[in-house]
Amino acid sequence: MDKGSGSLKKHNIFRSCIQFVATLIQNANFKGFFTGDIYKGQSKNVCVPGLNCYSCPGAIGSCPIGSLQNSLSAYRFKFPYYVLGLLIFFGVILGRVICAFLCPFGFLQDLIYRIPFFKKIKSFKGDRVLRWIKYAVLIVMVIVLPIFIKLTPIFCKYLCPSGTVAGIFLMISNNELFAEVGKIFTWKVIVLAIIVVGSLIISRPFCKYLCPLGAFYGLFNKVSVLQMSVDEHKCTNCGLCKSSCVMDINPPKDVKSAECIRCGNCASTCPSKAIGYCSVFAKKK
Repeated sequence: MDKGSGSLKKHNIFRSCIQFVATLIQNANFKGFFTGDIYKGQSKNVCVPGLNCYSCPGAIGSCPIGSLQNSLSAYRFKFPYYVLGLLIFFGVILGRVICAFLCPFGFLQDLIYRIPFFKKIKSFKGDRVLRWIKYAVLIVMVIVLPIFIKLTPIFCKYLCPSGTVAGIFLMISNNELFAEVGKIFTWKVIVLAIIVVGSLIISRPFCKYLCPLGAFYGLFNKVSVLQMSVDEHKCTNCGLCKSSCVMDINPPKDVKSAECIRCGNCASTCPSKAIGYCSVFAKKK
């Protein structure tokens, strides 16, 4: 094992530990997994930064995308100052680093991708075009349709895989819910199955192509307080950073790309230590 591979392995273990702890904290109602009851305490009024369904029996907070839809689809429209303000706050401070370290569903995709499979694919024809779909999901399913179709969180109801995982947990802990499974949930299970199979082959397919939360946070990557920088004087253009990138971007050229989730893989594999985390207020090298 070369030095770069060893550093990457250590970094991935470190990041997985943070993801695991973040997932536990956001789903700290462990009793709910056994009773099938959804936690309804005061902390449910607070949105967590990642995609973690309100209906998960362990969830102690609210999903920001679900909360945004509920505000927009309310019987009497109210501008979602609190939810939108919180999303902007998360985006301005961290950008898409939330996707890499704090999102439970991102963690699940990472775990699935590590399962040995006959072939892993970094990219394919049409990959870049498909990445625009998440912006359409954000605009159409999360914002526009909930405004016009009252009391219906479209994304949560028809697409969100995190909600499907939550529903599966609920059915495991409460067998009576099996009798209430309908066509919509069956459809969502199919969507989840496609994402799971896709995650065996492609790193984070949901994040790349469908996630509206990642699309929103990506808008702030160029201006967020937490940044990644490339020292052009140290960079040798060896390509190791690009080969380790889970989102298949080229860090020396696209270090502020909206696709970058700032997982740190590039920094851990760079032999010349040209890439690293920094503040937006730091002087450009």
